[in-house]
Amino acid sequence: MRFLCVLLLIAGAAIGIFYPWAMSNFSGHPIGTYRVYEGGRFRPATVQLAASDAPVRVLVDLTARAERVAGQQRTVLTLTAAHGGRTVLASALSFNHTDNPRQASPQLPDKIFRDEAGVIDKVVPGPYLFTVGPGDADGIAMRAVDLILRADTGSIDERARPAGYTLMGVGLAGLAVSLVFGRRGGGPQNPNSQPPPPRWGRNGSPRA
Repeated sequence: MRFLCVLLLIAGAAIGIFYPWAMSNFSGHPIGTYRVYEGGRFRPATVQLAASDAPVRVLVDLTARAERVAGQQRTVLTLTAAHGGRTVLASALSFNHTDNPRQASPQLPDKIFRDEAGVIDKVVPGPYLFTVGPGDADGIAMRAVDLILRADTGSIDERARPAGYTLMGVGLAGLAVSLVFGRRGGGPQNPNSQPPPPRWGRNGSPRA
């Protein structure tokens, strides 16, 4: 039973955690990475997109002190993408779901947090203006912000995360139950573990 529960845990983690992460970060091919904040100043990025790039996944990397970003509930950054004066994507980024940020440098306390701004499903060929700005979160010491665009990305099945978390919950519950009943049930006692019966008299027979 424990082996089955471990398999459920592994399957749940693969479906609910690894699959969405892999689809967000590695599906499709990169268009480019653009520095949109550095030296205390934001600057827009204009990127030429083709119809064959669709769908385009928009990611943002934030380099900042980890203790300021972790557990943040407010908006750290905002992003808009426009084409021909029309907004095609608007997103508020909080970076509060990033469990394992990347280390920027061993000599610096900063870490790199990634958040997904969204997906541009249909692309009209031409220049797209990406504008990143500050949100309403206070005290975020940002060192750099990078815009990452990936073309021809796969879509994430919205059922994956709930199904994966359900499998993980079932696996954890099964492990807990098996551990509890395993301790209570135990196995057959080893007869050699019992102390020998008391011996009475010189010949070992009990006294009358």
